[in-house]
Amino acid sequence: MTTLTVTILVLLHVSFAPSLAAQLPGDHDTNGKSSSLLPPIATNGQPFPWIHMRLPETVSPIHYDLLVHPNLTSLDFTGAVQIQLQVFEDTSTIILHSKDLQIAKAEPLQVLEYPAFHQLALMSDVLLVRGGMYKVRLEFSANLSDSFHGFYKSSYRTTKGEVRFMASTQFEATSARAAFPCFDEPAFKANFTIQIRRESRHIALSNMPKVKTVELPGGVLEDHFDTSVRMSTYLVAFIVSDFQSVSKTTSHGVKISVYAVPDKINQTDFALNAAVRLLDFYDDYFDIPYPLPKQDLAAIPDFQSGAMENWGLTTYREAGLLFDPNKSSASDKLGITMVIAHELAHQWFGNLVTMQWWNDLWLNEGFAKFMEFVSVNITNPELQVNDFFLGKCFEAMEVDSLSSSHPVSSQVDTPTQIQEMFDDVSYDKGACILNMLRDFLTPEAFKIGIVRYLRRYSYQNTVNSHLWESLTNVSVQHTNSQHTINQHTVTVNLDVRAIMDTWTLQEGFPLVTVEVRGRQVRLSQERYLKTDDPSQTHGFLWQVPLTYITSSSSTVHRFLLKTRTDVLYLPEEVGWVKFNVDMSGYYMVHYEGEGWRSLTSLLLTNHRALSSNDRASLINNAFQLVSVGKVGLDTALDLSLYLSKETDIMPVTQGLGELVPLYKLMEKRDMEGLENQMKGYIVELFRGLIDRQTWSDDGSVSQRVLRSYLLLFGSVRNHPPCVATATHLFNKWRASDGNMSLPSDVSLAVFAIGARDPEGWDFLFEKYRHSQHTSVKSRIKSALSISPLQHKLKRLMEQSLAGEVMKTQDLPHVVISVSRNPKGYKLAWDFLRHNWHTLVKKFDLGSHSISGMVTGVTNQYSTREMLDEVRGFFDSLSEETGSGLRCIQQTYESIEENIRWMDQHLPQLKAWLDRQAQGARTETQGHEDL
Repeated sequence: MTTLTVTILVLLHVSFAPSLAAQLPGDHDTNGKSSSLLPPIATNGQPFPWIHMRLPETVSPIHYDLLVHPNLTSLDFTGAVQIQLQVFEDTSTIILHSKDLQIAKAEPLQVLEYPAFHQLALMSDVLLVRGGMYKVRLEFSANLSDSFHGFYKSSYRTTKGEVRFMASTQFEATSARAAFPCFDEPAFKANFTIQIRRESRHIALSNMPKVKTVELPGGVLEDHFDTSVRMSTYLVAFIVSDFQSVSKTTSHGVKISVYAVPDKINQTDFALNAAVRLLDFYDDYFDIPYPLPKQDLAAIPDFQSGAMENWGLTTYREAGLLFDPNKSSASDKLGITMVIAHELAHQWFGNLVTMQWWNDLWLNEGFAKFMEFVSVNITNPELQVNDFFLGKCFEAMEVDSLSSSHPVSSQVDTPTQIQEMFDDVSYDKGACILNMLRDFLTPEAFKIGIVRYLRRYSYQNTVNSHLWESLTNVSVQHTNSQHTINQHTVTVNLDVRAIMDTWTLQEGFPLVTVEVRGRQVRLSQERYLKTDDPSQTHGFLWQVPLTYITSSSSTVHRFLLKTRTDVLYLPEEVGWVKFNVDMSGYYMVHYEGEGWRSLTSLLLTNHRALSSNDRASLINNAFQLVSVGKVGLDTALDLSLYLSKETDIMPVTQGLGELVPLYKLMEKRDMEGLENQMKGYIVELFRGLIDRQTWSDDGSVSQRVLRSYLLLFGSVRNHPPCVATATHLFNKWRASDGNMSLPSDVSLAVFAIGARDPEGWDFLFEKYRHSQHTSVKSRIKSALSISPLQHKLKRLMEQSLAGEVMKTQDLPHVVISVSRNPKGYKLAWDFLRHNWHTLVKKFDLGSHSISGMVTGVTNQYSTREMLDEVRGFFDSLSEETGSGLRCIQQTYESIEENIRWMDQHLPQLKAWLDRQAQGARTETQGHEDL
């Protein structure tokens, strides 16, 4: 291990006016919470001179010179960093971050370490003077991480069976400090000049282009990269590997390259072309040139999240970047394009303009999620992305309907709390409220506002209010002429901040109740919350941009609901009214009186009078309102009957999304009769649509994605035509030793049937082992987890944890999928408990992977016994091992809600299904009598 030396190298006498609020250690009461009233103790037993989780603002980095030398044989690394600092207040102490790096004391500075906060203190004998600029140099070493964050090792197996290692970085949110000592907070932006040492058989990549390579004694090569633009530490990236690449240049002159392991370089063309189109689109849309000369996209064999927006070197799971036209499905094409669109949007939203602190993470992630749909809708209209946006809102509402939800903008301090912000609220709710605001202001005004925001705050950090100010300034010029709101043309400036603060600074969302009496429409709002404690809904008020159409007018009318109750007047009496047109608003609607009955009648007689998004939102709202006692279960089920005529993807998938969970709850109880009755109703409801599906890859993207969904559902539910076709195709495929070409979109259904017997399961597992096609492996993995063979399900999870044949990155998906399996849910729960400490070390406390497993494994339980068992385990954890995680509270709430639902509605459900069965028998008897 190389020891660290610390030296103050240069004092540059530069005078300037400080631009940051200067605060001395000990006087900082806005910088995160201190651990206690007593000063923290450094590792050497001395008092540590800083008591807060957040760094002081007495000094700030200007420039980093970073040298890193990974050894891919011994799987460790050494490095040195020289940091140029600007001093804002006289001080003799520099506080910065370092995590799990080997650091030794060195003269003339004393080095103190406080690992609990990942902090170093550099103590100087001389005063660092306000207005001065200084340099510090530190040397360090560490092992390459076994996790998926920091500077970590990754490996892959070649087609010849050789295992090769590489090293890659993942720094967001707080792991740059695990690769080099730094000021690891987003507001401490600086320039970076990076050098990487490597062997000749490898290449090195970083954020900027390589400017030269120097040969050192012993055959080691040192790559020098150009100096970066000013950016946050979490966006720094470097890779040492044997990747190969393909390249193209955008019309704006940016070189785009896609990197992958040599055996998969032939799967990179689709991503390359998509990236060129998308970067050109953003360059034009934002009217701000992409500031770097290149943009690399690298497919990393081991990667925890979907992708990462490192400036100039975006990194991805292989499944998020690699595409084979002969093997990949329509959903693969859609998914890859959307992921690339997300990361390239970040080059502006997040990289160019960055949130001041992680409490406003949604300014990064909500915008990138929203821009996925805006960009791909234009660059790839054939992907029909607008058919899928609504699903994001439903996913966000699922967690936002719990009392354990959090505001889009939430105070966070610790690394675990920061990690927890990377959830459906920051991403999906963020995107949905931006979509609502765009619809309200008009797309033109919205675009002008966000471009103004990006221009004004380039290379800076922002808070919520900066965005609202940029949009308010344009709304006065553009909204007045575009919309009629509250039945008169707007003549005053819209206060965008006042509206949007109600959506970002409080958790949850409104339920708007509509009651039509003649021409009068009475409106009221309350918080939609799944709870048996009504007091928790009090005190919430939103400014809700309502939209509506009626049986007499398909024109979209608008009304800004600012108060708890209000009234609007229609020009004439109508047969029906539908609020939240296309569900462009992030709220639910309840129709009192005859409202639901009239909309159900419309769906049964002429469902295409409403858009597919309107139909999907009615399905969602009706069933969700059953949970809070606003709508009877009979009403929601009666509405679902129209689905026998439905063919569009959003209403069909939403219908299945509301109905299937009802029998999934029953599968984990002993009620086989009612469970089978419910399954039979759903299959019968969609039987016509399922039977019309071809086992091919024909049609539009939405039709192909829907086909995959329906044929898998029909196969798993033992619908005879599906089982017969899937069995026939699997037997032919296995007889060809897997060489026969199966239609990509239906292969999951085929594999799922094949995995039902041990021989088929083993055959699929071997094909998984040897395949170089990520999309094929993904479908095989899903099929293996659907199998009813319990010993195989257990083996699947064990193999995923071992990480040799199946990548550990895929373990969360495997565990959740097994937990959905009626033969596997107990196995998944046992696996999660027994391996908890290993999992939180590998995936990181607070990560989306951990929260996904916690909620995914448990959220279909509906008995007091299981709730007690789940509580017993999670309550036994310490804070260090996860007792305070938000996902645990979400789990408790979800199980409580399931218990309430089953207790209150099972008799109703059985009675309704009995009536349906009786009606079907009567109808059949009538036909027989003819």
